[in-house]
Amino acid sequence: MGSAPANVGEMWRARRADGPATVLAIGTANPASCVTRDEFPDFYFRATKSEHLTGLKDKFKRVSQRLGVERRYLHHTEELLAAHPEIIDNSAPSLDVRMDIVKTAVPELSAKASRKAIAEWGRPATDITHLVVTTNSGAHIPGVDFQLISLLGLRPDVRRSMLYLNGCYAGAAALRLAKDLAENNRGARVLVVCAEITVILFSAPEEGNFQTLVNQGLFGDGAAAIIVGSDPVMNNPIERPLFEIMAATQTIIPNSEDAIVMYLTKVGYGGKISTRENPVLIGDNIERCLADTFEPLGIFCSDWNDMFWAVHPGSSAILDKVDAVLKLKPEKLAPSRRVLSENGNMFGATVLFILDELRRGMDKGEHGELPEWGVMTAFGPGLTVETIALHRCGARPVENVDVA
Repeated sequence: MGSAPANVGEMWRARRADGPATVLAIGTANPASCVTRDEFPDFYFRATKSEHLTGLKDKFKRVSQRLGVERRYLHHTEELLAAHPEIIDNSAPSLDVRMDIVKTAVPELSAKASRKAIAEWGRPATDITHLVVTTNSGAHIPGVDFQLISLLGLRPDVRRSMLYLNGCYAGAAALRLAKDLAENNRGARVLVVCAEITVILFSAPEEGNFQTLVNQGLFGDGAAAIIVGSDPVMNNPIERPLFEIMAATQTIIPNSEDAIVMYLTKVGYGGKISTRENPVLIGDNIERCLADTFEPLGIFCSDWNDMFWAVHPGSSAILDKVDAVLKLKPEKLAPSRRVLSENGNMFGATVLFILDELRRGMDKGEHGELPEWGVMTAFGPGLTVETIALHRCGARPVENVDVA
């Protein structure tokens, strides 16, 4: 070698960022088709040729009323289901056709959300250095990450990480990974994408199968994209930071491995979600998860109302339990309830939609001045809890970016 290399420690430090990972832009997208809660029972039972099950349809209406979902966006229209009758036949192998649908639909919806985030960010797509993509909708290789390179015009040497089948904590987990990438690679700009198309979960109603009714009444389709980077550029082009990601933790709740179970079968997703057990498990453990995240930062919160909140709304019952345990004021979880009401549970994308809702509401004056510190928390199979400590960088106007 030529001249003597620098000290290894100095070399390592020189490659790391100076400041924490920061959310620089957010984009969200949904499919075009929107179905309201009042419309959905007729759509669902008509599309699945189950209109003769009048008693079950009445039960489904009652279940839907309790889930807190007023409307959802869905890729699977009545026309799509009619073109693929095996999807509505619970005994017919349909995994292949479902996988064919999401192979195209997930990248397209991901690209739509990503273009909005990149447009808001203001820098060219070729400045993206890392790509983190997560989905529960299928598992293809090459995957969504690979397809986004051409769809978005990313560099061919962008460093990709693909996360499959992480359930509802996927979006927060992807943000945790982006934090590590941004802080350990000086100048890195990480595009985080979380997209869900729930045709993989769709099934016809069956007598005695309560889980199917919950699934069809709760879940919706959507994609969210976030650009993360440390040390925001303050000259041309100017980057405008939104939130600093100060800490990110993951915790498994003891003796909870059967609370949420997901697996692929010949007819799409199988598994269960314990609607009674999950709120109790989360309520019993949420304060410990928060302490494990914030106390290493020297933050000991005596009143959780002093923070802003982005809580994954796995169901309205989970939000009610978090409210009760932490003694939160009604407005604290209003963004989570609003996203659940207007979009349904979009698996991992949901908390990223809530983060967007928080900043947009703040900029419009709907939530007033957000507290300096905030929490993102999401729950999924395991039972796994992802908790992120956020620090608000300040409000700024958000223009409506309409990108096809």
